[in-house]
Amino acid sequence: MTHMTRVRASSTALTAALLVGMAAPAATAAGHSPTGHERSSHTRIPFSSAEVTANEDGSFTVEWTAPGIRRVAVRADGRTVATGGSTGRVTVRGLPAKDRQWFDLTPAHGGSLRLADRLIQLEGTVNFRDAGGYRTADGHWVKMGEIYRSDALDRLTAADLAKLRRLSIRTVYDLRTESERAGAPDRVPAGATHVVADVLAGSPGFTTMPTTAAEAAAMMVDGEKFMVSGDTAASAYRTVFSGIADDDTRGVLFHCTAGKDRTGWANAALLTALGVPRTTVMADYLASNDYRAEANAAALASIPPQQAAVYKPLLDVRAEYLNSGFEEVTRAFGSFGTYEKRTLGLSSKDLHDLKRDLLVG
Repeated sequence: MTHMTRVRASSTALTAALLVGMAAPAATAAGHSPTGHERSSHTRIPFSSAEVTANEDGSFTVEWTAPGIRRVAVRADGRTVATGGSTGRVTVRGLPAKDRQWFDLTPAHGGSLRLADRLIQLEGTVNFRDAGGYRTADGHWVKMGEIYRSDALDRLTAADLAKLRRLSIRTVYDLRTESERAGAPDRVPAGATHVVADVLAGSPGFTTMPTTAAEAAAMMVDGEKFMVSGDTAASAYRTVFSGIADDDTRGVLFHCTAGKDRTGWANAALLTALGVPRTTVMADYLASNDYRAEANAAALASIPPQQAAVYKPLLDVRAEYLNSGFEEVTRAFGSFGTYEKRTLGLSSKDLHDLKRDLLVG
């Protein structure tokens, strides 16, 4: 297959996946930092892993590993709500309801770490989550409350919009096609700027769907490659990263229809640029399978089983899809650093400033 043929096929694959994804019904999502715009702390943060998970009963599970640290205090709303040692897993109950519950993990020595549950609970989305909260290979942490990723925003309720305004969403990058935008216009919080960054701009709609699951998976692999080397994709992602690099525009949200393919590559590229290990980047990418599980199952249940088996790869995210994107980076650019400069438009100074602003520790 020639490069041009592959690019056209990739556009077809993405469009096909999007239209299948748009058949999924809306579901209620299940479980800006006040200091989100402060400059990065240079105090070493001793945590090698940490995570906050919101539970269905209103409690929160806080887990961490901090080698060599004897005591860790977990603080919320200005008070200590739990303590532990170098490793810990605690459940915190009885906190007042709020838009987003933040926890400060404070070690006996070293810098503290501020985290919240990654998923933003909204009535009109299932895959709206924080891009941050991950540890880089050199021991820094990506700030939460600055950059967000999501699926479609057309079903946001008035309460959702009010919540996003309180969370300081200032700029929304819409990665969808013109037909998607026309059929399901974005609802954005008051005061936010809506920016079109159409990854598939001008690409023809698909005329045939895959006839086998293997063919569908191959289309998704080609689609991932298009997001790296397709001209319209390059223009769209350069627009997004220009906004991310401008700290006056944060908090930034980028989204597509399902929040998994075009959005998935945007976040994978961001985390990689910040120095997050590939294994963590992959885990973040694959998490869309969990967040979208109910909606995807409903979509597949609405069509005949034989057809569902063919369409399932279009709704999935799979390691082979994301890996094909990174392989395309190597094929087309030689290295991710070259891709950052040539396609994302990030100079060495831009990357330095981005890490200064978005990393702590």
